[in-house]
Amino acid sequence: MTKKVAVLPGDGVGKEVTKGAIDVLNAIGQRFNHQFEFSYGLIGGAAIDTEGVPLPESTVAVCKEADAVLLGAVGGPKWDAVPTQLRPERGLLAIRKELDLYANLRPVTYYDSLADSSPLKKEYIQDVDFIIVRELTGGLYFGKPSERRTNGSEEVVVDTLYYKREEIERIIRQAFETAKVRRQKVTSVDKANVLESSRLWREIAEEVSKDYPEIELEHMLVDSAAMQLIRNPKHFDVVVTENMFGDILSDEASMLAGSLGMLPSASLTLNGPSLYEPVHGSAPDIAGQNKANPIAAILSAAMMLRHSFGLEEEAKAVEQAVEHVLNAGHRTADLANGSHYLSTEKMVEAIVDTIADDSAIVNIMTAYS
Repeated sequence: MTKKVAVLPGDGVGKEVTKGAIDVLNAIGQRFNHQFEFSYGLIGGAAIDTEGVPLPESTVAVCKEADAVLLGAVGGPKWDAVPTQLRPERGLLAIRKELDLYANLRPVTYYDSLADSSPLKKEYIQDVDFIIVRELTGGLYFGKPSERRTNGSEEVVVDTLYYKREEIERIIRQAFETAKVRRQKVTSVDKANVLESSRLWREIAEEVSKDYPEIELEHMLVDSAAMQLIRNPKHFDVVVTENMFGDILSDEASMLAGSLGMLPSASLTLNGPSLYEPVHGSAPDIAGQNKANPIAAILSAAMMLRHSFGLEEEAKAVEQAVEHVLNAGHRTADLANGSHYLSTEKMVEAIVDTIADDSAIVNIMTAYS
């Protein structure tokens, strides 16, 4: 099998972690007799520096010609002074719109070997396994008007939260479809006691739930959800919420896994290529130092294998190789409690070696079958 992957390394550590994910995909290709063809595009600050815009048309074309997109990270203080419409993050928002990436899936998985890396006690996080389904193309991040102006002698700002019924319905339906192959429970997170958009969200969730009578639906206010993620994270199976709430809650949930460097994500579309990226940002403070944790990017590549290419065995091989390496005690700086840790390149090498080792793959597959 041959698949085309568009690679958008972006800024900061994005370049380092996407390289690691590509190495892992190549190892999977060799192990399972697949071929991945990579093409590259600019996005974020790197695109601003070269093309003057955060998302060049050439990058959009590269993505639309691919079977899937692998993205690193965007942004950094270097571009803090540029106009709002030209900020690196605008490239990320724009590619989501261009590819109609409406559903962002962010799994949160407990690793026993990383229990000491989480600030929470082991008894709270042990066996945690849930997924956040975040709406990605609407809400405050895309609403217009969004402006700053002077009203007489007073400076005022306006941000608009805008959703269409169809945008809400399709993300909630995605959550129910996801729950069908999990533990059949959906927690819909909103702010229906204050926001009209959330009241419509809750109404639509109730309507969609009638098509899935076997799945439990509960509603939870976002402030309560933020508390329960820490107090009782085992409560959740599939969490579905709007754009900004999902952005905040998924970053909070990263602490359950021990580090933001452990969380992958998949941004899905109904037609065309889906996009895969680590949840973390560009981490400019460690960029170029070979310290970044590549695991989130590598696990994002595993999600690509599963969701875009239908390669379940190959996806599991990546995930289980990561767990094997962690169980062996290997850590990057963000996970290490002491001064000894692996560089980005060495962590990638350990995972690639595990995938390439026939006996290791067999042992891992047997252990998890």
